[in-house]
Amino acid sequence: MRHVAILCIFAEKYSGMGKEIERKFLVTDSSFEQMASESVRIRQGYLCTDADATVRVRVVGDRAVLTVKSRNRGAVRDEWEYDIPPSDAADMLGRCCGGRYVDKVRYIVPFGDRTWEVDVFGGTLAPLIVAEVELPSEDAPLELPAFVGREVTADARYYNSSLCMASEPPAAEG
Repeated sequence: MRHVAILCIFAEKYSGMGKEIERKFLVTDSSFEQMASESVRIRQGYLCTDADATVRVRVVGDRAVLTVKSRNRGAVRDEWEYDIPPSDAADMLGRCCGGRYVDKVRYIVPFGDRTWEVDVFGGTLAPLIVAEVELPSEDAPLELPAFVGREVTADARYYNSSLCMASEPPAAEG
């Protein structure tokens, strides 16, 4: 827990804290692929998965970031993000994440006045597909695209920090 406290102190001292307001949904079909403006491969692992402070290392294309996130309060949580050298990120994924990381392709999908991020998971998490959208406030109106199904915002099984530890996609609830 000490390393989390040190990272949080560093984050408060050296960066403006951001708020992440995000809703997450399961995806029901592949129509998002035709709507996407771009896609990129993402590999991410977790240095800490404590509910009060997750610490993520992520490689997106040729960019790498270290992110600290607070506990979720509904669809809202605090977030700090720092660019790091891609070689450091690769080392962290290999040495510090115990070989457990998420490998996915993210599609950027403009829809209405929002930008959706649709993640197609690979490896043992296939065929899981999840769509996320960031909002300016928790009560912001949201038009749902046709490819969106059941909301899983509050379902911890669909947090990337949980998926990273999973050997298969979460079982559908009946």
